Amino acid sequence: MSRFYVPKECVRGGLIHISGRETHHITDVMRLKALDKVVTFDGTGREYVGFIKEIKNKSVIIEIIETKSAIGKESSKITLIQAIPKKDKMDYIVEKSTELGISSIIPVVTGRTIPDWDQTKKLAIVDRWSKIAREASKQCGRSDIPDIAQIKSFSDIAADAAGYDLALIAALDDKAVKLKDTLKSFTGGKVAIAIGPEGDFTPDEINSARTNGFKLVNLGSRVLKSDTAGLFVLAILNYELTN
Repeated sequence: MSRFYVPKECVRGGLIHISGRETHHITDVMRLKALDKVVTFDGTGREYVGFIKEIKNKSVIIEIIETKSAIGKESSKITLIQAIPKKDKMDYIVEKSTELGISSIIPVVTGRTIPDWDQTKKLAIVDRWSKIAREASKQCGRSDIPDIAQIKSFSDIAADAAGYDLALIAALDDKAVKLKDTLKSFTGGKVAIAIGPEGDFTPDEINSARTNGFKLVNLGSRVLKSDTAGLFVLAILNYELTN
């Protein structure tokens, strides 16, 4: 069954009013017609099953026949603190992190981050990442959409470990411990994992994060690329923390 995203404000009185890009997807790409059954989600955890009631003037009206909420409750909400990698690798990270169930992504600039954008470019690219997360949620069957934060400096984020039940930083450091050891007594909650850029975090960044409560973890004997490391950790956390 076809699945589409609708902002929650488009759901009114048992009807869903769709316009813009999703209308094009419904009518021109999927070639759906009146009375076709569809599923929509509003990004907040609600999903709606309904039939297309009307298509006209570049808009679609769907009549809701069933509303569903997310089943169960995740034991952990995971935030990926990702140093922005070169080229368009962040697009891939956002897409795959969404598929892996990430709750939020905080893109950060570190001492060794290569991309250097002005404020206008930063706003535009975060908007693009948000759209990628929305499309990935639609494709993988999520009823919510991960939050993509505005780009921040890692120095600001390093002081925020107290906001999480478990804050981890992956680093090539002799004092780092095995990831599985940090998870032995953890039963769930808010988790943050910080992943560095291609050249890793600087020693000052690692020391600052550790001083503020981040636990240093290593990811095994292989040196993983920045766009691989976060997804690797997310897969492990999904396995270890899923009830």
